[in-house]
Amino acid sequence: MADTGIPHFCNDLGVTVIEVGSKEFMCIGAKPPFDHPHIFIDLGDDDEHVCPYCSTLYRYAPALAPGAAKPEECVWHDEPVAKSAA
Repeated sequence: MADTGIPHFCNDLGVTVIEVGSKEFMCIGAKPPFDHPHIFIDLGDDDEHVCPYCSTLYRYAPALAPGAAKPEECVWHDEPVAKSAA
């Protein structure tokens, strides 16, 4: 869930590289319902990591704010499901 404080990123655009401003984050692949298992990625001392599910290359970009991404469309915000009126 995106409300845990850990940024979530998606790749509906199909880009090869997503630059991120966080060293710890979740890759969800595409947006739900087409997402893959949400993978926690910790870059540690590294600046790049490839998601084992969708092969997106994540690259740390310290100029970006924590939780931000380039392209910006790759930041995923979990939106509550609308309840239908009974």
